[in-house]
Amino acid sequence: MSKSANINVRVDPKFKTEVESLYSKFGMSVTDAINIFLHVSLMEGGLPFEVRQPRYNAETEAAMEEARSISAGKIPAKKYSSAEEMIHDVLGEDKDHA
Repeated sequence: MSKSANINVRVDPKFKTEVESLYSKFGMSVTDAINIFLHVSLMEGGLPFEVRQPRYNAETEAAMEEARSISAGKIPAKKYSSAEEMIHDVLGEDKDHA
């Protein structure tokens, strides 16, 4: 009987690099992490975490959409000439939502 079997997984190269970097900080390889995941899956009798879509309130959804639009260049980001100006603007927005 073979000491190991192969599982081939295709992932985005950037994602692979990020995951390798993450697990190397723990002193393990991606293969080690996958083996841990598989062992815990067997012990749990399924996925070792809950699978569900995140739910956000309307304000958070709106903020995330605004951030995506700014990132995509669809709307301009706010710019401030000082930290004081930014803080005043942010605190002013909070008062409007209170």
